Order: sequence, then structure tokens, then C-alpha cells
Amino acid sequence: MFQFTSRTLQCLIGATLLLSGAAHADLRASLEATMASDIRTPEERARDAQRKPVETLGFFGLREDMRVLELLPGGGWYTKLLAPALAERGRLYVAIGTQTIAPLVADGTLPGVEVVEIEGAMARPEGQRRFQIDGLRIPVDNIDMALTFRNLHNFTEEGRRQLNSEVFRVLKKGGLYGVKDHTRRHMQPDDNENWRRMDPVQMIKEIESVGFEFVDYSTLHYTPDDELRYEVGRRTVTNNSDRFTLLFRKP
Repeated sequence: MFQFTSRTLQCLIGATLLLSGAAHADLRASLEATMASDIRTPEERARDAQRKPVETLGFFGLREDMRVLELLPGGGWYTKLLAPALAERGRLYVAIGTQTIAPLVADGTLPGVEVVEIEGAMARPEGQRRFQIDGLRIPVDNIDMALTFRNLHNFTEEGRRQLNSEVFRVLKKGGLYGVKDHTRRHMQPDDNENWRRMDPVQMIKEIESVGFEFVDYSTLHYTPDDELRYEVGRRTVTNNSDRFTLLFRKP
């Protein structure tokens, strides 16, 4: 009969760490190659040092064999890194706010990416800055990881609840949810300067409330000289805002 000894456990842990280290090295090499590729503009490359994409995606636990859903890809800054990294062994889906990305997929600049058409109505209520989503459904499933970068602030509290709930639904058991956004002071109410900042404690509570478990946070984007007082678009703050980086798991 096989005996599970401490020596066996040490060997298993060592083998796991070696495999994990090799996978991370492969991912780093892939991302670094893509960072220098022609699909990225000089303006996009200029933000690499500040955004730290290799370290950020490594913290989220990205692997090249994952099915990944990127929400609100915007201009595609992260999409242009994720797509090549996942092209051979994984799959990248993009959903919500894909107007800029869709032509790059259609013309072959970003092969292997699937633009997902959501169900539901997305609108900004009169007099509000943030969007509401009614009846949101993203027609994908068995997703390994969902990611969104600086987008939670675009939605009302109910809109965030629908978004987080739908992410929870499409992820498989054990699936990961990585979010990043501009930091607001804890419990500070909305004003004209801070509305694009979010309270990280509130975000943790909201995301946990739909079923996620909080895994970890990273200080990669902690910026001590951001006073958390001014609009993130101000010249003195742009590209230098403090940003929280949070990771969750579907139990």
C-alpha cells in the first residue's frame, strides 16, 4: 500500500513550484515579446512602466491555457497583450464596450479573439455619470478568468451588482476575477473630484456579496504621493493615481 510521507509531500510541492515557475517564465516571455510588437502604438508602450502588465497579470494568475473574459476593453491596451499570450493554448473573449476592439478583430490584427454581444440594456440614467445595466447576460460559460481594468467606477451600485453577478455566473468553479481601479478614501461620498475613484473596501464587500471569496490584494499600483483628492484626469494626477488591485475566486 502506498504511504503518503512527508518526503512525498515535499516532492509534490517542489514539482508544483517548478511547474508554476516554468509557466510563469513562459508567460513573461510571451508578454514581453508582445510588448515590443508592432500591434502596439508608441503611446501604448510608453505606459508599460507605469501599468506593469507582466507583474499585474502574474498577480492575477494568468496562464496561457486559460479561457479569459476581458470586460470593457476600451482602446485595447490590455487586449493587445492578452490576445497573443492566449492565442495558441487559450481563448480571449471581450464583452461590453468593444467598439474599438471589434475592427481590430475583424481585420486580423487580433486573431483568435471573440467579441461577445451581451444581452440587456446599458444606459446612463438622466443626471447621472454612471451606467446602469438591466438584464445583463454575457453568453459565455466555463470561463477560467475575468478581468476588468479601471471600469467599476463607470457603473452605478446596481450596475456593478449585475456585472459582478454575471461574472460569477460565467466563471467555472475556482475561476478568478481580477479588478483594478482608482482609489478613493474609505467611506467618502461622491463629489466632482472623486467620482472616478472607488472605495476598495466597498468594492470587496460588493463583490463578496454576490458569492465571490476575496483572495488577495497587490500593492503594485500603490502610489503614496496621490493624495486621493483630485480628479484622476487632472494633469498632476493622470498616470499617477493610486490604484487598488484585487483578486477574487468563485468557490
